[in-house]
Amino acid sequence: MRRIILCVLTYGFWLILTLPGGDRLVWIRHVTDWPIYIVGAVVAILAAVFFGGEFTHQPLSFLNPRRWLWAIVYIPVFMWHMLVANLDVAFRVLHPRCPVNPGIVKIHTDLKTDVAKAFLANSITLTPGTMTVDVDGDTLYIHWIDVVKDGTDIEANTKAIAAKFEKYLRRIFE
Repeated sequence: MRRIILCVLTYGFWLILTLPGGDRLVWIRHVTDWPIYIVGAVVAILAAVFFGGEFTHQPLSFLNPRRWLWAIVYIPVFMWHMLVANLDVAFRVLHPRCPVNPGIVKIHTDLKTDVAKAFLANSITLTPGTMTVDVDGDTLYIHWIDVVKDGTDIEANTKAIAAKFEKYLRRIFE
């Protein structure tokens, strides 16, 4: 069932992306352009076969409006944290003493699904000054531009790096 839903959603998205402009002549030509439909179907089927079981435990959870609302809320929150991190990194680079203390720290996540963990890892990596090096179960290893103290306090590292993203990702993906 998951694969069928993913195939239909992927094919529908393909059709939306390939829609022509508003000119009537273009619409007539587009209807006769059957290779577009075949390529779209092949891509949708391949995506469903290879990725159909990986993205969700409940196939219809993609359609939950509450999840979409939290995803929309997450975008400005993520952009804000990215802006703050950009300013922090710019300050460190432009500072005469270059106050950096880089290192790899361990953080713990309470997120359960692999998709949620992947989004968390990518959110951390896209934020300047941090980069996810490895994900091992519920543990993420992060390269951090300014490790606080000795960097061994997992709870403090988790709070500083991941907590700001986890509360939203939990509502979106779990």
